This record gives sequence, structure tokens and C-alpha cells, in this order.
Amino acid sequence: MKKELQTGQIEFINIAKSYRTSKGKYGLLRDIIGEKFSGLSSAKSKNQEKFYALRNISFTVNPGECLGIIGNNGAGKSTILKLISKITYPEKGLVKARGRIGAFIELGAGLHHELTGKENIYLYGAILGMSKAEIKKQYRDIVRFAGIGKFLDVPIKKYSSGMYSRLGFSVCAFSDPDILLVDEVLAVGDIDFQKRCLEKMHSFAGRKTIVFVSHNLDAIKSICSRVIFIDGGEIVKIGRPNDVIKEYVRRSSKSRKN
Repeated sequence: MKKELQTGQIEFINIAKSYRTSKGKYGLLRDIIGEKFSGLSSAKSKNQEKFYALRNISFTVNPGECLGIIGNNGAGKSTILKLISKITYPEKGLVKARGRIGAFIELGAGLHHELTGKENIYLYGAILGMSKAEIKKQYRDIVRFAGIGKFLDVPIKKYSSGMYSRLGFSVCAFSDPDILLVDEVLAVGDIDFQKRCLEKMHSFAGRKTIVFVSHNLDAIKSICSRVIFIDGGEIVKIGRPNDVIKEYVRRSSKSRKN
């Protein structure tokens, strides 16, 4: 008998995920459209190769745990978050996650440039599964946390990247998720906002499941109870923050010397 996942639990079972990448020059749009309608796109292009973002990854995140994921750019960290949130799907294996997911992965994702800050709070909140009543209840806290009170009636296409970040994370954090996914996009916010974000994630400790991708090793140490070091789409080490970070730093230093 299969054991059901608890609310806030995540399971990765033998996950593989690949993408097609172009070699050499990018094709022109007219050529891509021409190939599509001529049927040439159904054949594997000689100018494409398979790139594995993840290779046979398995791990479990327990309810209330804060898991950090570290690694160099292109290691496969963000792909893990996208698989959990079902932005993309695995080529092989099974991803399980139970509960409401708040995913703050890509800057501006879920926000509409032509709408105002106020309108986007309702739009993004609805995308994250909040009812209108829930959004109304959390509205003042979202605005206060984001610090965009003066700009609520301004279309967000006029916002800075920092304002985007504050608005998106605030809606996500106050959507009452069982699982909160946070990517490095927090780096675009100012120092005060980053501090408030970390404090907010600290307040979730033991109550919400957090998967946190970051190059900020101090932040990872600060809030994570366990860390995965991923490289080349594979898990190098998983365990206590200090042990895993030490291995990551050691390998990075060795790589720079070579």
C-alpha cells in the first residue's frame, strides 16, 4: 500500500530532465516558421543537441523543512523549482508535492505589465490559488511588506526590477502556501528588502516547507536545515548546511585554480 504524502511534503523520484540546445548560430524566425509548416521540424535537427539539466535526481523534503539548493550557474537548481511548481515536467521519473505552492521563481512571472500594482495583487493572488476574500484579508499586509503604497495605481511596466521583486514575493509570501519556492531573484531587491524576506522565511520555520535556491551562502546557512549541492545536473552532496557548503566552496576553489 502506497503511503500518502503529508501536506507540505515533496518527493523527487529518479528525475531526469533534458532540453534541446542549438549549436552554432540561432535560426531566424522566418526559418523556424518555415520548418514548422513544411514538416521539417518533426525530424531531429542536426544543429540541436540534448542537454541534461538533471540526471536521476532523488530526494525528499519533509513538511516544515527548509531545504537550500546551491551550485554554480546552470547546475540545474532552478529546474528543480520549476518541476515542483509544474512549470515544466520531467522526462523521466516522478515529482510529488502536496499542498498549496507559492512559487517565486522568475521575476515578473504571474504579473501583467499593463495592470496596476493593485490589480496585479488580485491577479497574482488568484494565480496562486487565493480566493478574492483571502486576497482582501491579506491586502494591507501585502502592500505594507512590498512597500509600494505610493505606486498602487501605477501600471507595473513603470516599476523598477526591485519593485517587481517586492510585489511578487509579497503576494507569494502572504498567499499562505504550504510550500514556498524561492529562487535567486531576491537578489534584485535592496538590502533592507532582502533582510525582510529572510525574516519572513524564518517566521515560516517548522510551519511551511521552503525550498530556497541562492548563491548567498550566509542566507542559506541562516535559514536552511538541510542543503543540496548540485553540479552538472547531479547531486554531489546532501546534508547539514555547514558540511555541504564547505564541500561546495572546496570544489569551487579547486575549479578556479585549474
